Amino acid sequence: MPDPTHSATSTVSKSVLRQQALQTRSDARKSLGEAAGQAILDNFLADVPRTSGASIAGYFPIRSEADPVPLMEELGQLGHTCALPRVVGAEKPLRFFRWALGDPTDEGAFGTRVPVKKAEEIIPDILLVPLVAFDLNGFRLGYGGGFYDRTLAALRAKRSCLAVGLAYSVQEYDTVPHDVYDQPLDWVVSERGSRRF
Repeated sequence: MPDPTHSATSTVSKSVLRQQALQTRSDARKSLGEAAGQAILDNFLADVPRTSGASIAGYFPIRSEADPVPLMEELGQLGHTCALPRVVGAEKPLRFFRWALGDPTDEGAFGTRVPVKKAEEIIPDILLVPLVAFDLNGFRLGYGGGFYDRTLAALRAKRSCLAVGLAYSVQEYDTVPHDVYDQPLDWVVSERGSRRF
């Protein structure tokens, strides 16, 4: 990945940075188009380690998030089990349920889609994480609800779980504000390459 194109310091509030980074991400999605999504898929498959038959939880994209659905389709074809998250409470970790392209979904929180209630619950080995911005140390800025931080903390307390952020390269900052509750990513994959932290 290239050097970060943005500077932010710990004195910049999360809300201010979030507003700026959301616009940057939206502009990137419009300008980069579908080619960026294919590049993210290719870079993930080339670089991120996966054991045979891994359980991989993605997300159904909202707004201008990097779209993991084509990657999840490819991972499913490679023999991995894929899942989508479901919000079960405002202060609770996400739970994950088996899903493959073409499976039915229900309307979920925040305008996303979730597997139907009868879907099998999955505990992921790899968690694909949406983000608004990320930094050189693997910290991410999300929407402020803390869902992924709580989820990663709960998963990591029980077993190894690889957290992989999917992003456009322009979402990289030298640093983003974070505190003791923020869970760092293990990898970030963008259209320009991948980075392990």
